[in-house]
Amino acid sequence: MSAAGQVFPWRRLMFLGLGLLRLAPRDFWALTLRELSAALGEGASPLERARLDEMMKEFPDHGGE
Repeated sequence: MSAAGQVFPWRRLMFLGLGLLRLAPRDFWALTLRELSAALGEGASPLERARLDEMMKEFPDHGGE
């Protein structure tokens, strides 16, 4: 138990890492919590259309050049 008296959610994290992300156990256990959070997209916000348009102008496709 943690200092606040709550159990750490290992079962949930193992389901997400091993089941949802299909990580190999050695890869799952090698991750930091920050890396796992990033892999799950937590804290990420969707790309807005205006930003996509800016990026398309900044990094245009050149037909495979």
